[in-house]
Amino acid sequence: MNATQEQLKHKFEQALVAAFGAEYAGVDPILVPASNPKFGDYQANVALSLSKRLGKQPRQIAAAIADKLDVSEICESPDIAGPGFINLKLKTAYLEAQLNAIQADSRLGVPTAKTPQREVVDFSSPNIAKEMHVGHLRSTIIGDSIARILEFLGHDVLRLNHVGDWGTQFGMLIAYLREVYPEALTTANALDIGDLVTFYRKAKQRFDADEAFQETARQEVVRLQAGAEDTIHAWKLLCEQSRQEFQVIYDLLDVKVTERGESFYNPLLPGIVEDLEKSGLLVENQGAKCVFLEGFTNREGEPLPLIVQKSDGGYNYATTDLAALCYRIQKDEAKRIIYVTDAGQSNHFAQFFQVARKAGWIPDDVELVHVPFGLVLGKDGKKYRTRAGDTERLRDLLDEAISRARADLEVRLKEEEREETEDFINNVAEVVGISAVKYADLSQNRTSNYIFSYDKMLDLKGNTAPYMLYAYARIQGISRKGDINFEQLGENVKVLLQHETELALAKYLLQLDEVISTVEQDLLPNRLCEYLYELSKKFNQFYDREHGVQVLNAEEPLRTSRLVLCDLTARTLKLGLSLLGIQVLERM
Repeated sequence: MNATQEQLKHKFEQALVAAFGAEYAGVDPILVPASNPKFGDYQANVALSLSKRLGKQPRQIAAAIADKLDVSEICESPDIAGPGFINLKLKTAYLEAQLNAIQADSRLGVPTAKTPQREVVDFSSPNIAKEMHVGHLRSTIIGDSIARILEFLGHDVLRLNHVGDWGTQFGMLIAYLREVYPEALTTANALDIGDLVTFYRKAKQRFDADEAFQETARQEVVRLQAGAEDTIHAWKLLCEQSRQEFQVIYDLLDVKVTERGESFYNPLLPGIVEDLEKSGLLVENQGAKCVFLEGFTNREGEPLPLIVQKSDGGYNYATTDLAALCYRIQKDEAKRIIYVTDAGQSNHFAQFFQVARKAGWIPDDVELVHVPFGLVLGKDGKKYRTRAGDTERLRDLLDEAISRARADLEVRLKEEEREETEDFINNVAEVVGISAVKYADLSQNRTSNYIFSYDKMLDLKGNTAPYMLYAYARIQGISRKGDINFEQLGENVKVLLQHETELALAKYLLQLDEVISTVEQDLLPNRLCEYLYELSKKFNQFYDREHGVQVLNAEEPLRTSRLVLCDLTARTLKLGLSLLGIQVLERM
């Protein structure tokens, strides 16, 4: 809730007590932004909800509340409409004062969290010995944006990359490499990541077809778990090889993440099984140790167990996830743990969350959140793949976006008869290409699937990154054209709102804190995208030659006032885009 809405809510609560008595303290005034600007800016619907309790008509209740409502410093006189809605219109003087206040604030009026806390964001999570592919795109981009927003609000955020760096696949890969390429197990960088992936596939084929090789691979896992020196050395080399390739992607995406893989929790797994045994939750089923779950059944309708230790003594993903959860609560002291994975894993999270709660491991003040997301689809509506039918490598996808952004830029430069340096072209192409991919993803409601389209995401029109970047660059163009330094407009500049497009832009600029606060709670970055897109449209209407206002050619004091509106819009776009992990460009 933004500062204005919060103030108004408090005023309504006082009016309710004054009109109907102390027992109405704390009643929610149901104050929401007005659905139609012609009715004002806010609408309180509390009169309708109190009709039965008070035994009066809603309009009568609304009139009694309005009579006691003191909002004269913020709004025009309240207006009662329809069956009993109380409509409020913000005063122009109030809006001007608010904009004057945020102009001097580097945070643009967005307060830090009232109770900052340690929050874990678990995202990206690729597997060692495999390349990052299109399936890792959403987790990485959504997780990074959530982390940025929480950090901006003052939370202590631990960004964790729970990489798959342990288990049967390593026994299989090491056993295969011992036969066909032993040098890769003793020498750093003997293979590049592409070769490593190829060997992994061949090892998997061999494992599925050859029982003798399966046994060799299992023995290699035993050696790995026992800490055999040569196997551990080989494992570390393979991990480092993959890590280097992951870092190339993270650098390109400007994503910071701390690796803490599955192997980190290995020493804790026996303790997890022991604790579950002590709590009486473990049941032995066909030699495996399980916890039976409420609300989960197999095809036959029988209760579904979560296996925490297999019949051969090995552990499952769930055991590692339980260990990681306990560590994050006990050692990291996290108060909110956020897991950013595809929606297909929703059952897995519901299951191991249930086990942790049954075991009493989740304190009342700790919140567990699974942030599910949909699939990236091709134009055929199926999972996005290369023309050859393979899963698209993330590196190739990003390179293609940059290449297409460069081609678009070169066409534009030719049309405009502009000459730019190679460095300028390279930088704009990379920023636009990467931003287009990020924004196309983040602007979707994350719970939905979406169709990946380079043409759509690189379009200069519509709800795209290039449109946002262009709006920002356009404002910087005003600064260059007028030889104006926005930072030197002065601290005592007064914002004056006279034109309808100025008022619309002003009201929208003052909603940033509310939007960011909402995303902090529901973890839906598309809300911030929608806000920035609408803000860009409001600015373009304000600056429109036919229906907007003059800026550089306006008379003082309107000229400086309008320059402040330009500057606030640019700063809001820059801040909002940075929270999505998107850089701005001064020129395009």
